[in-house]
Amino acid sequence: MDTQDLRLSVSQAAKLFGVSDRTIRRALALKQIRYIVVRNRYQLNFESVLNWSQYNPQVAKKRDAKGLGQWVEKWKIKNPKFAPRPPEPPKV
Repeated sequence: MDTQDLRLSVSQAAKLFGVSDRTIRRALALKQIRYIVVRNRYQLNFESVLNWSQYNPQVAKKRDAKGLGQWVEKWKIKNPKFAPRPPEPPKV
């Protein structure tokens, strides 16, 4: 099966992940996101941008608050054993 990578422009990635264009360009300069250049424009690999957003806590917070994470339910951790916040006290 021939699969084709999903590619995003810098501005599309910034809007989808709730960060600025400058944040995306900084990640490109640090080689944290894979990309190709087509007609002098960056074409970012979507999977690479998604992985970058998952391993960078500041970006993950913005992604979940302003980006596509606010609509993805399975990214929200419900198991208290793995949740980053302390458990609520028992209700009496």
